[in-house]
Amino acid sequence: MPHQLVEDAFGDPRNALALASACQFTYFEPVSGAETFRSELGLDNAKLISVDNTQAYVADNDQHLVVAFRGSQDPTSLDGIKDWLLTNAYNLLVPPAGPLATEFAAAGVECRWHAGFVSAITEVWDQLHAEVDARQKAKERCLWVTGHSLGGALALMGAWLLKRKFFNVHQVYTFGAPMVGNKAVAEAFDREFPGKIFRYVNTPDPVPLLPMVSLVTNEFTHCDRLIPLGEAEGASNLIAYLSTSAGEVVGGVLAGDVAEKVWGAIKGKLLAHLLDDYRKLLGTG
Repeated sequence: MPHQLVEDAFGDPRNALALASACQFTYFEPVSGAETFRSELGLDNAKLISVDNTQAYVADNDQHLVVAFRGSQDPTSLDGIKDWLLTNAYNLLVPPAGPLATEFAAAGVECRWHAGFVSAITEVWDQLHAEVDARQKAKERCLWVTGHSLGGALALMGAWLLKRKFFNVHQVYTFGAPMVGNKAVAEAFDREFPGKIFRYVNTPDPVPLLPMVSLVTNEFTHCDRLIPLGEAEGASNLIAYLSTSAGEVVGGVLAGDVAEKVWGAIKGKLLAHLLDDYRKLLGTG
């Protein structure tokens, strides 16, 4: 029996489980991914849009259209953590730039966005917009946007761009997503998508704490609607570690060994980032 999306239920566990499953299927090979969208979610015509290292599926049926972003980096290894901490997180909170600068600047003059995520969504946006536009023109349906990990960050940014193009984004579900901007960005999302964004976090999962650098004066923050899963103590222990050792870790950045320093604090928690764990907590048993 395929998972069901329930249009008039907001933040419903049934929707969360269906969309967490969609996120997991984005990691499959294209043929099996498309088939699983059909068999497990009842969504046909699943099309993979892939540009460089940014991927998203668009799939639909008579009632629903789903855009599911895949996380393009896996922070479940030491190399992945280095990429997240040193590449994606360090000194990248900037005013919008590039071809989509006007769309992101519409959030407000004080908004500062994660430059790496802006670059990633820019790569895939033209193809994604064209695909969603064609399908909604053929038949307008309930539009859902979702993503796991880095894909969750891209789901937020994709939802913003879709709304700017006058698409009615019904609901947005993210799983283990990092932060995409400063407080002004978070407030813009909460203002433009009232009651429509649901940010699921398995509390031992360290990835929603990213970006963490610069650790002393971190201005990144999340949208408001957090739905915690798992044991409540998990993230707080890591936050405490990072707070008490921030100066030492920033010194590690300068010395080039920050990942080794932080790795010991978070490696035991990385399994909590996997979608298998999210889906189990949402009801797959």
